[in-house]
Amino acid sequence: MVKIKKAVFPVAGLGSRFLPATKAQPKEMLPIVDKPLIQYAVEEAVAAGITEMIFITGRNKRAIEDHFDKAYELETELEAAGKKQLLEIVQNVIPKHISCIYIRQSAPLGLGHAVLCARPVVGEEPFAVMLADDFMDAGDGVRPVLAQMTEVYLREQCSVLAVQDVPRAQTGQYGIVSASAYQPGLELVSGIVEKPAPGLAPSTLAVVGRYVLSNRIFNYLEHLGSGAGGEIQLTDGIAALMQAERVLAYRYAGQRYDCGSKLGYLKTMTAIGLKHPETGAAYREFLRQVHIELGTA
Repeated sequence: MVKIKKAVFPVAGLGSRFLPATKAQPKEMLPIVDKPLIQYAVEEAVAAGITEMIFITGRNKRAIEDHFDKAYELETELEAAGKKQLLEIVQNVIPKHISCIYIRQSAPLGLGHAVLCARPVVGEEPFAVMLADDFMDAGDGVRPVLAQMTEVYLREQCSVLAVQDVPRAQTGQYGIVSASAYQPGLELVSGIVEKPAPGLAPSTLAVVGRYVLSNRIFNYLEHLGSGAGGEIQLTDGIAALMQAERVLAYRYAGQRYDCGSKLGYLKTMTAIGLKHPETGAAYREFLRQVHIELGTA
């Protein structure tokens, strides 16, 4: 039985919604309290047993490589200053047994093209795709979302898409699936369409930023033309894959925050800030005071 060992992180996007903050840094490096978005995604992958992280990068993304690389000067300074706790944090950004591979996406041709760029490294294995700006908080005592999905893959031996219901007015922001009941929390996908208008959407079940895919997806992505927005859409590749093998929609356990939007980013910061061991209690009290002030305004 083949286990999932590789995860693809498409990180070549411009992050234009967060300009000017993303003018000189990747949106994936925006912090949630004290860790960047991309580190949370990598930690989720590590918890799922992934050992090879494949980053599909673009221009101005060097900060991601630097973040997961050894920082000799910083480590030397922290060690000399006796700041052992901070040194340990820096040295353990990523476990020693994890390898990071960086592939440059030559042009912004879409998510499907970004995934296709990983083919030489993924080879003939199944793999995960993780979008870092979809922040997944499984909650205390619950396995991380990707770990939930890899378990489903190992049991069912077919591609798995993370899904959630969204308001019908928002279907134009997602890939939307048609599906029928299969098992608790799982549905058999019969159709998928990219960003349909609310009146044309086959359902309100949206694909969000976690995928576990058969390597056969590459065969279909390679021959796709431009889809919605003039890009090579991963959704279209999945639609073609469905004609050859099963694809399952998984209603994961956890809370998703859309860090691709300013409001979603603020919600994530608040939710994680309240849980953080350093900030949680004081931040909760601050929000309580704000609530009181707003209530009397």
